[in-house]
Amino acid sequence: MKKTKIFIVMALFLLTGTVAYAQQGAGTAKLKKYVTYFNSIDTEAVKNHVPNAQSFDWLAQNVPLLDCPDEVLEQNYYYRWWSFRKHLKKTPEGFIFTEFIEPVKHAGKFNSISCALGHHIYEGRWLKNKDYLNEYIDFWLYHADVGQSKQRFHQFSSWLDDAVYQNYLVTGDKTHLERTLPALDADYSKWEKERQLNSGLFWQFDVKDGMEESASGSRKEQNRRPTINSYMYGNAKALADIAGVVGNAEMQQKYQGKAAVLKKLVLDSLWDSQQSFFKTRLVDGKLAGVREAIGFVPWNFNLPADQPAYAKAWDQLLDTAGFNAKWGLTTAERRDPTFRTRGSGHGCEWDGALWPFASSQTLKGLANLLTNYKNHGKMTPNVFYQELHKYAASHQKNGKPYLGEYQDESNGEWLKGDNSRSSFYNHSTFCDLVINDLIGIKPRADHAFGFYPLIPEGKWDWFKLDNISYHGKTLSLLWDKTGKKYNKGKGFRVYADGKEIYQSAALKPAIIKLK
Repeated sequence: MKKTKIFIVMALFLLTGTVAYAQQGAGTAKLKKYVTYFNSIDTEAVKNHVPNAQSFDWLAQNVPLLDCPDEVLEQNYYYRWWSFRKHLKKTPEGFIFTEFIEPVKHAGKFNSISCALGHHIYEGRWLKNKDYLNEYIDFWLYHADVGQSKQRFHQFSSWLDDAVYQNYLVTGDKTHLERTLPALDADYSKWEKERQLNSGLFWQFDVKDGMEESASGSRKEQNRRPTINSYMYGNAKALADIAGVVGNAEMQQKYQGKAAVLKKLVLDSLWDSQQSFFKTRLVDGKLAGVREAIGFVPWNFNLPADQPAYAKAWDQLLDTAGFNAKWGLTTAERRDPTFRTRGSGHGCEWDGALWPFASSQTLKGLANLLTNYKNHGKMTPNVFYQELHKYAASHQKNGKPYLGEYQDESNGEWLKGDNSRSSFYNHSTFCDLVINDLIGIKPRADHAFGFYPLIPEGKWDWFKLDNISYHGKTLSLLWDKTGKKYNKGKGFRVYADGKEIYQSAALKPAIIKLK
């Protein structure tokens, strides 16, 4: 009798496991297909926390799953998650994400580099396991510079505070936010001491922006750049929001004041009204003569005023003499006489070539313009979609998925060639642009999320984004114009932990409460 009971229990366990696996398989079949392909073309020269053999299981547990009719975008969505996973490293001081897959000389502990830290957090905030980013943020705040002969955290400009707040909006983890606020506050003050001029603007070398050999920059001159000033505005605004969340009214007021002052300084000092663009102000007091992609960065943090004059800057995105090229968006305007002339042998030229770092920043700024502003100029969701699709299509080399450092704008050639350090270069975002901007999940501090899709009308008849970890729940978004793709009925539906919480006949903006 005892053996019979044991047999029944084991049978039920196996049956339950089989059902669970079958349910998982139904939602991850496409992921499995892509992972199998990506693994098959990879030599896996470096193995970090999650090797290729475990990548399917890890991704199935951690990332939102996409099903959409754009095969180029969809494949790259999974390729970018598969690549991002390669950079997760477990260290004695917690989990971190690396930038280069192989060791590089200018890295700090455990091959850590802070240049793309903000990108890493924006991308990684959609992972289900929240410990990875919490420990990564803690690493930079408390461990990165300890015992180091060189300062590593401030080796590059950063929008860390902004990214930390944006991560909180996804996770709802107030405990971690409250614990890190004192360190974030102290770090902002450190940036002010190191990089703020008497005028109130911040200066930076282009190399410390991670953008060396740029069209307007310098490795030695203290130029006032749109990058660091936009980052510090975004950081101040985020610190005010964080202080509000944790109930520190004095700190909230302090950073609201800093953000307001910095916003006015950027609009007054870095805007070229004649050429309708944000530019670098050089040490001689003049604005740079060239437009660069960094002039779009203020929109990453919704800094510019909502006026037609500022929206006009985005006309350059459509102009082939501006930033529009066959393979993507250039880092300097193509009409500039010095475009692509700074080949120095150092191997990092930001005077026109395509950099995923800049492409993802520009696309984020464009999404913010279309979502948060009334004045769009010539920009439309179709422009955003076309450029996002172009960005996805650029992730290839020799007909296979690839992500490197920077590219020729006319033929898509990766300018580092076969240099192994460039493979899987973790220096930008892509998945976040799909989740947060194209599909349009806008996290909020309350028990809800905004839905502001930038999918052009009539472009997609269906899509599904599943396994989205948000505020402790698992969300699924489903759009089926005819009702025949997923057999759940016509229209748009949202599910939280399997329960339908929202339904609409059309893809339209909404605030969706988590019931």
